[in-house]
Amino acid sequence: MSRARATAEWITEVLPQLVERHDVVGAQVAVLVDDRVVDAAAGVLNAATGVPVTTEALFQIGSITKVWTATLVQELVNEGLVDLDLPIRHYLTDFRLADHVAGETVTTRHLLCHTGGFEGDLFTDTGNNDDAVEKYVSTLADARQLFPPGERFSYCNSGYVVLGRLVELLRGQTFNSVLRDRLITPLGLSDVATSVGEAIVRLPAVGHFRASPGGRNEPVRTWSLTASNAPAGALLTMSARELLGFVKMHLARRDFDAMRHPHVAVPDLGLFKGHWGLGWALPDYGGPLVIGHTGRTAGQRAFLRVVPEAGVAVAMLSNGGDVFPVFEKVFGHLLRELAGVVQPALPVPPANPLRVDADRITGTYRSALADNVVHVDEAGRAWLRIVMHTGQSTPPEPLEVVALGENAVITVVPDEGAHTVIGLVDDAATGRVQFLHTSRLIPRLHP
Repeated sequence: MSRARATAEWITEVLPQLVERHDVVGAQVAVLVDDRVVDAAAGVLNAATGVPVTTEALFQIGSITKVWTATLVQELVNEGLVDLDLPIRHYLTDFRLADHVAGETVTTRHLLCHTGGFEGDLFTDTGNNDDAVEKYVSTLADARQLFPPGERFSYCNSGYVVLGRLVELLRGQTFNSVLRDRLITPLGLSDVATSVGEAIVRLPAVGHFRASPGGRNEPVRTWSLTASNAPAGALLTMSARELLGFVKMHLARRDFDAMRHPHVAVPDLGLFKGHWGLGWALPDYGGPLVIGHTGRTAGQRAFLRVVPEAGVAVAMLSNGGDVFPVFEKVFGHLLRELAGVVQPALPVPPANPLRVDADRITGTYRSALADNVVHVDEAGRAWLRIVMHTGQSTPPEPLEVVALGENAVITVVPDEGAHTVIGLVDDAATGRVQFLHTSRLIPRLHP
């Protein structure tokens, strides 16, 4: 039996079992092996309607879109239209940041590998017209600078919107039009939508959330994020099979290889450690090079891992429930069997954790989206309360966290089937935590 056929039989048998066992609403899995793509689907697109997931259904890929955006930028580089190390203002002359020096010096390379240093989770709604991305970039004149460009890694959605605007300006088209003309259409990808209007006439998956741990998966009321964030992952929607059509192009062509080179180290945050390249994440699995990305939108999760040396890729798209154990089982098995890669297990709280240092960690850490308030009670238990700046009518319940080594804490109660790891970055002068690191750096409100 061929590897492709054996893989198809395995995912067709196992995926429905995992979806049911972990209360996942719906999922697709596609696998590239021996230059063939095989796929399977299970569950439903919407818990309220019960419409079944098919392999042609469309899921949001979220931030995996960033690899598509980076690919469009790399094309500009390959054509000699962009120098990665020139300040982005060389091309976008009206680009501004609150920190004047950073605005003058941040480069395209910084933005591609998330080292620009400015606030990343800014989801300003600038409308649905063709100028949404352009208008969004102008709002960054007030974006807070967290550290000098190039100093360290902090995941930055807003930086990728700037890259999308760079693509628009140099191609003379809207970002979505460039996506379609230079990637979607040439690759023959039919099950892809770049807007709500395109997706709604197909079989789109609806995201789901739980109001409380162990509660029911309820459909979200908002299907997509704002159009202004399209280059960062707000809108792009497709089947898992079509996502691997894009990956096949990356494996077949050498002019995108530069995107796989490591540029900046990423701290060990449990679900990921390794480096970041130009768009691609480079998780360190202790063997051959692995590249990939994950995505998250309103109630949907997307996962992609590629082993270029083996010509193997695995994609999973899902729309709610305890998706991480399914990811762990599916990717763990397929990467090991097809590429000899051992994927690390999901992190869990230690049985006997170190005591959390209250003086070091207690404080309020503020992002554009929320205040993250950490305190240690009289019994020595540490708690994290995340208070959103908008949209919460009642104070949220705090999350208990315990130490995971010296420089991280981990949540005691899992969410979506996984415990969240939060890195601790100290201020060398005070010895106190200066930043929480959730892949984004969140600075302490008061030093």
